[in-house]
Amino acid sequence: MPTAREPEGRHSLLQLDVPREAALARAADLIAEAWRSFDHFRPGQPPIGERVRELTALGLPEQPAPALEVLDDAALALDESLAQPRPRFFAFVGSAALEIAVIGDALASCFDPNLAAWAAAASEIERQTVEWVASFVGFPAEAGSFTSGGTVSNVTALAAARERAVPGIRRDGVAGTKLAVYCSSEAHYSVTRAAELLGIGSSGVRALPIDDDRRLVPGDVAAAIDADRAAAVVPVAVVATAGTTLTGAVDPLDALADVCSERGVWLHVDGAYGLPAAAAPSAAALFAGVERADSATVDAHKWLFVPKACGVLLVRRRADLAAALAHEEDYLPHEGDQPHAVDITLEYSRPFRALKLWLGLRAHGAAAFREAIERNLGHARLLHDTVVAHPELEALCGPPPLSIVPFRHAARGIADLDEHNARLAQSLQDGGRVWVAPARVDGRVCLRPCFVNFRTTDDDVLALVEESVRVGRELARSG
Repeated sequence: MPTAREPEGRHSLLQLDVPREAALARAADLIAEAWRSFDHFRPGQPPIGERVRELTALGLPEQPAPALEVLDDAALALDESLAQPRPRFFAFVGSAALEIAVIGDALASCFDPNLAAWAAAASEIERQTVEWVASFVGFPAEAGSFTSGGTVSNVTALAAARERAVPGIRRDGVAGTKLAVYCSSEAHYSVTRAAELLGIGSSGVRALPIDDDRRLVPGDVAAAIDADRAAAVVPVAVVATAGTTLTGAVDPLDALADVCSERGVWLHVDGAYGLPAAAAPSAAALFAGVERADSATVDAHKWLFVPKACGVLLVRRRADLAAALAHEEDYLPHEGDQPHAVDITLEYSRPFRALKLWLGLRAHGAAAFREAIERNLGHARLLHDTVVAHPELEALCGPPPLSIVPFRHAARGIADLDEHNARLAQSLQDGGRVWVAPARVDGRVCLRPCFVNFRTTDDDVLALVEESVRVGRELARSG
């Protein structure tokens, strides 16, 4: 019996029911509509509607649905999701999804180069963009790579630090060697996660006390390293945080560099959130000494405004990453003098994450990024000053070093401020006019807004105050 032949021309499988140009045009219209909605705040967050609930209850579809209908459904679901690019989304450390970067994601996904091995121009653009990021934050990087974010960047940096501290450990394993990493008590949990994954163990994380400015104390770090060495524990790295997630504190990088240099210990700067502010004139002094570190991380999907996921790891010496990660496999032999990115990264199949930031920097210029970061710093100062001046509000920290301002509603007569502010955070989220997450600072429940969006205005900042007071009063009256 003769077998069926493939049709001439375009392949017959996985074709849309409309021309590709029609699908692309509909997608462009939906994206443009979303961008217009991000230009101003939305007066509420719509609940998940009946249509989306029906869609999310469906089983595996065996038959195709109309492509334009599917795209419309996707846009509806996204509109009923929490969109961090909205100018009054103040929770966590958000992503502003810069327009040209969104287009960059689409282009990168279309061509889909694999950055595990040398990918010609894509690899050259990643190298160039690493250099641009390093220049922007003032770090002398010999090499680096784009990652999914701060967690993978921190794991990668600490893997290099571990190999330098105990050469051959990647081959021989930790065995009976006791290792330690040093950071502040308010360092990001990804440091502990990295220690767990690398065999250092969470018990090997020395989460040291902070000073009155919520920063790591260099003398305590020095004492901890010396005590560990005396007890036959190998120091792997000091992790300095350049912008803690809770309050935005920046550890004293220059003094910590002195401690590390004197003791031959790796200094890693976790700047996933805050390090871009090193480029802003009003905050630059906080980051003095970053140029002395061995490695640093930046999440471009935070304060460089591009969509997730776009982390950047920077290292002073390429050889340190290669010592920890380089390898030769039959399925990926080295050819000529072209290096493979897998020799300095944890991931194999890596998307072209650099393109979105490369486009953003080219289309807008570094000066515009500096100005946008500076404006966010101004938003934080405006909020802090307004909170301090308001009789019903309480700032939980002093003037903000960066763009996080923990505060709470503390009107007279409220019996349990922690319970009241937890309810306040939930009520603000339910209302949706502003979106802010709760946090605990020194055990006290508060609101923790963070400003990392180029779309946010002073009016949006003041609206957060107005809504917090209005809803806080309503809750207080209702008991």
